[in-house]
Amino acid sequence: MSRLTIISHSPEETEQFGCQLARLLSPGSFLALRGGLGGGKTCFTRGLVAGAAPDSAHLVASPTFAIMNSYPGPTPVYHFDFYRLGGDDDIAELGFEEFFDADGICVVEWSERLRELLPTDRLTLEFDYREGDQRAITISASGPGSARVLDQLSKQRSKQDFL
Repeated sequence: MSRLTIISHSPEETEQFGCQLARLLSPGSFLALRGGLGGGKTCFTRGLVAGAAPDSAHLVASPTFAIMNSYPGPTPVYHFDFYRLGGDDDIAELGFEEFFDADGICVVEWSERLRELLPTDRLTLEFDYREGDQRAITISASGPGSARVLDQLSKQRSKQDFL
């Protein structure tokens, strides 16, 4: 598993990172987001939607109470928040896994609740607080498709085209 850590200095940079990452993703991509409340997961998702489904970017909000929000666009984004769910049994019962390999990009907040349902090919993004508005975002790849995306991201980062 490969890793890359990016430091975001503001919510705007976190959104910018999401937008830039969206350009590297394809339908069927799965992003497992982890981190505490207020860690930047929804902010990142707003940027991701701006890059993948720009006409829907203004609609992005945390789906904590809705559990899932769908953002239509050239590549639709399915945004899940499993904070209130107990685990993979609840998720399987609700049928959300049908979206995981669908025609769009899946972004799952509180993805650790998926346990056995986590796709084997995924990007995992850990959001960690730093001082002030800074966040360390550590991206890990599992599976060949996600490894290619992480490799592209690393190359962009090394060229300083990123954040």
